[in-house]
Amino acid sequence: MSKASSPTTTKISSFMLMIIFIVLALSLTAIILAINAWYTPGQELTAGYLLLIGVLGVAMSTYILFQTKKRMLRLKIEAPSITTTIECRKCDFKSIREFQRGDYIFKEVEPCQKCNVNMLITAIYREVKERKRERFPF
Repeated sequence: MSKASSPTTTKISSFMLMIIFIVLALSLTAIILAINAWYTPGQELTAGYLLLIGVLGVAMSTYILFQTKKRMLRLKIEAPSITTTIECRKCDFKSIREFQRGDYIFKEVEPCQKCNVNMLITAIYREVKERKRERFPF
């Protein structure tokens, strides 16, 4: 019995990635300009500001990238388990199996294991799991 599950969604939006990488590129550019300005006479103050902007930009963009990835992993969606109940009309034998494509209620399926009469799908349902509620720190 294989468990059919759809892939989880953990994709970061391309717009957000683009903004993060633009800020990262600009920050690295500011660090390079700070290094060049450091060796230019009279530009030590400008070099300090550029270095500060560059380091803060790199730190901020990497932090946002890791936090976004962490949030996406927390919000992943898993497909619920769907179960099919099959019953025999003659001997009341009941069988429970995982949902298969093409199942519908009142569909006749394989013969009963006890009396060899075709069994009937009587219920299709998903199992509801209780979720943990997260407490917010505020």
